[in-house]
Amino acid sequence: MTARLLLTVLFLVLFAVFVTVNWSAFIAPTTLSLVVDTVQAPLGLVLLGMLAALVASFLVYMAWWQGRVLMETRRHTQELQAQRVLADEAEASRFTALQTSMTAELGRLEARLDVTQSEVMARVDAGIAELRQAVQDSSNTLAAYIGEVEDRFERGADPARTPRLT
Repeated sequence: MTARLLLTVLFLVLFAVFVTVNWSAFIAPTTLSLVVDTVQAPLGLVLLGMLAALVASFLVYMAWWQGRVLMETRRHTQELQAQRVLADEAEASRFTALQTSMTAELGRLEARLDVTQSEVMARVDAGIAELRQAVQDSSNTLAAYIGEVEDRFERGADPARTPRLT
């Protein structure tokens, strides 16, 4: 129980004990003025009835107020749910846009990679061709030098008179 409810119950019990102990005073008749007329009635019971009417009206007001609060809370909950749905849809559309963008970017990168790879392969092929040509030229030059040296040895030429190859 909350402290407020406990305090209310304690107050009601004390009030009931007070009324019970003083019941004879509550039912004692007295003359009451109604401004236009006078009446003989027990003042305690009249005041007790007025208190009961006040408490009853307070309870009705509290029930009405609680109903309004519950309806307002329900309305806010529905609005929050609608906003949450909108946010989820926006997030989903952002993810879709991001996926589309990333797919496009990956396609562009793949195309660039293919172009770069073909360019590199062309350069490597050209380099290999140049290297083969250089090896072939070097091989031919070396073969020519070796043939010339063999020729000189076969003819018995004097190496001192032969010009040097550089």
